[in-house]
Amino acid sequence: MESLIVSVELPVKSDVLFHAWLDSAEHSAFTGSEALIDPSLGGLFTAWEGYISGKTLELDPLTRIMQSWRTTEFSDADADSKLEILFEPTSKGTQLTITHTDIPDGQGDMYREGWEEYYFKPMLEYFS
Repeated sequence: MESLIVSVELPVKSDVLFHAWLDSAEHSAFTGSEALIDPSLGGLFTAWEGYISGKTLELDPLTRIMQSWRTTEFSDADADSKLEILFEPTSKGTQLTITHTDIPDGQGDMYREGWEEYYFKPMLEYFS
């Protein structure tokens, strides 16, 4: 199993970003691709038109989200990976930190690039 930590500072208040992450329309808007999200604890979600799917396991309002996470690249034998998303207020907005663990061997670099390319870049543009 592989793990990674990626982080970006975004020019948006942490409460706004927290709610946007869990909102189907906002998540779709800031990534540029369809997301369907049940924002409640235990709620299921998909992003990138079903490429990503999972379940919200823990919610610490406005500061932390823990989710199970997998993509269509995972084999049926692979367990879900885990995603911890932290929202830390800064003087310029929010430090968003994603700790992604239990990634199937050989896929970590691909997901590190994916977070940068398909989340952080469009989010910086969207929230600027």
